[in-house]
Amino acid sequence: MGVDAGAAVTRLLLQWTEGDKQALEDLLPLVYDELRRLAKSYLQRERPGHTLQSTALVHEAYMRLVDQNVSWQSRAHFFGIAAQMMRRILVDHARGKNAAKRGDGAVKVTLDEGLVAANERDVNVLALDEALTKLAELDGQQSQIVELRFFAGLSIEETAEILTISPATIKRDWAMAKAWLYREMQA
Repeated sequence: MGVDAGAAVTRLLLQWTEGDKQALEDLLPLVYDELRRLAKSYLQRERPGHTLQSTALVHEAYMRLVDQNVSWQSRAHFFGIAAQMMRRILVDHARGKNAAKRGDGAVKVTLDEGLVAANERDVNVLALDEALTKLAELDGQQSQIVELRFFAGLSIEETAEILTISPATIKRDWAMAKAWLYREMQA
């Protein structure tokens, strides 16, 4: 998404926050492709035969986003919240599948190569959610960084903008969080 499109998204989010219903309608075409790209990238890392489709994930996330009572600040803020929604949807879907099959065919996602060794790239999304919950108790900022970088696919700079901290801090905490999650999920 270019600078002009990013600015347009931010403008529409602010207008929507102020109660402009037309802004919400104008927003969807600008964010849909990016949401779909994020959803597709998550689901490509899933196990073969996964039943949740990227379109369904986007629509569910968007419906949840529309229902939020949020004072939107920027495009990055919107995609940060979208990341949280997608994480919750994937976790809910995994729990539903596990309840139906009692663990047979647990939903898998792939973390980036810096977090998981190349031969162990598939990770149970429920285990990831549990580990992120533990990380949030230890270091809420690192947990937020993982959520924004992994689930929303935001850059270092966009993550820094949302959390209002320096890109250098994001890089350092991102590396530390990945190492902690790797150790936690190996246990």
